[in-house]
Amino acid sequence: MKRLWIAGGALVLSSCAHQVAEVRPKASRPRLYRNTGLPVVRPVSMQPAMEQQVRNAVYAGEGDLEAREFRRRITSNPQDLDARLGMARHYRKMGFGELAVEHLRLAAERFPDSAGVALELAESLAGQEMLAEAASGLQAFLAKDANNRAELPSLLGILRDELEEYAAGESAHRAALAISPTNPKLHNNLGYNLWLQGKREDAVAAFRRALSLDSHFAVARNNLGRALLESPAEQDRREAVGHFEAAADRAVAHNNAAAVLMEQGRYDEARKELEQALAVRPDFAPALRNLALLTERDGKPLQLPQTGQARESRRSRVWRAILGIEKKPEPAGVTLAKRK
Repeated sequence: MKRLWIAGGALVLSSCAHQVAEVRPKASRPRLYRNTGLPVVRPVSMQPAMEQQVRNAVYAGEGDLEAREFRRRITSNPQDLDARLGMARHYRKMGFGELAVEHLRLAAERFPDSAGVALELAESLAGQEMLAEAASGLQAFLAKDANNRAELPSLLGILRDELEEYAAGESAHRAALAISPTNPKLHNNLGYNLWLQGKREDAVAAFRRALSLDSHFAVARNNLGRALLESPAEQDRREAVGHFEAAADRAVAHNNAAAVLMEQGRYDEARKELEQALAVRPDFAPALRNLALLTERDGKPLQLPQTGQARESRRSRVWRAILGIEKKPEPAGVTLAKRK
């Protein structure tokens, strides 16, 4: 299935909807190199064993001075919570999320009333794709502890959204706002949840509230534009383009509006937006590709805005861009923005 081309800047894509700390980080294992100048080739069969040796070395702290220091502190003082959290964060940073989870589970047993441990454990579990366990753990902690940290119910709301438990997610987002009612990120999170539930008007109101608290909040502005484009009203479409333009430039804004409209099957409106994008930047590759895709979908001929340059030369440049001969941006599907 072909995907729509989104120019960078106007729509922050799927890694951006909610505004608390990253819930599902994608850590990668560190690569080790020898300073010999020559490639080191090892048999494929040796790789699993060597990877396990690296894991064991990290776990034991061998050759890792930072991990060794955290381990020394924990051994000398098992109640050193900062050292336990530091060890877990270190393993997450190094790409060993499963080790971070195990350390945090031990910390949660020793410090069952620590909101910091509950939050770190939920984030680490989510990073390991264990969303249900992360959500249930946070839910249990919040049920037994009345705290004034909005991060916990906010993260619980995000996890419920990821699990498609939207009603429970809405309750969690509203609980976070009850603690911190002037936090624009929390209003954006609630708006995203409402949008997922199909409550477009309520979502628009939440995004507007976020922008009233922070007019420079680009994520909420893009989310508002995306939600407004679901309305058939011309006025809402113009406002949506205005929000996109505030985050980028006119060509990007019109192209991204066109991509959303194409996703909804509103091809005539999408064509108008693409024409305006190309009127601003005639060789704008994402808009050219979307125009070619639109031509395939609606069966209308490929029509390009006229410029002062020769038509044949212009058409040649267009097809070079469409065929990928010129440098092209990475494609991305249209979605509501999540995290900043």
